[in-house]
Amino acid sequence: MSDNNIYRHELKYLINHCDLALTRQRINGIMKRDEHTVNGIYKIRSLYFDDYWNTSFTDKIMGVNNRKKYRIRFYNDDDRFIRLERKSKVENYICKVSTPITREEAELIIDGRYAFLLKKDNDLCRDVYYQCVSRVMRPCVIVEYEREAFVHLAGDTRVTFDTNVRASTMFKEFFTPLLPFSYMFEEGNLVMEVKFTELLSKIIRNAIPCKSNEYSAVSKFTGCFEKTSSFIPLTFNGATQI
Repeated sequence: MSDNNIYRHELKYLINHCDLALTRQRINGIMKRDEHTVNGIYKIRSLYFDDYWNTSFTDKIMGVNNRKKYRIRFYNDDDRFIRLERKSKVENYICKVSTPITREEAELIIDGRYAFLLKKDNDLCRDVYYQCVSRVMRPCVIVEYEREAFVHLAGDTRVTFDTNVRASTMFKEFFTPLLPFSYMFEEGNLVMEVKFTELLSKIIRNAIPCKSNEYSAVSKFTGCFEKTSSFIPLTFNGATQI
């Protein structure tokens, strides 16, 4: 799941479940399911960080071409595989750099005890340390969702569908399996992402539903940040918490 130092195109679309069913049917015969999925999907939970001025959030909604965001991410509630990541946008390209960290290290960062990062022989860790010290970078939102993913060798293409996108600010409980969440979208909407290194093959491009040709700047990070920046009733195990 690592894309270290690889610059790729990334297209995002806001679609509904009818689009999902149609697109899945079209690409099933030409793309393979991601080998990391369990019963076709896997769960992603990310803790995003932003600085004192909310630069990552502001740059995104302002459409700044060159920007960065930082996060800690793990999959399927498995804290044995945790990544510290920096995702950069440079003009029309996306680059993700990541490094493995332990749960103990992740909890230290969340708790604001990040001095150990400076001792690591790793450029990303040093960058995160710099951001925490000089720009007061701190946790800002937890984003969780289920992902269905398909891959194709041509252009190193990856098509993903992210459903049930939800947000929380319980940073200290980041590794707790069940958290109270606010949902980002109205029921029935989800995010489709298409990532590729060079050219998107025509056969895959044609598999995208026609009405999804309208490219969307939808962002799970900014959408979830907005959801948690003011009071919104939380949903926990299907019940609304006031």
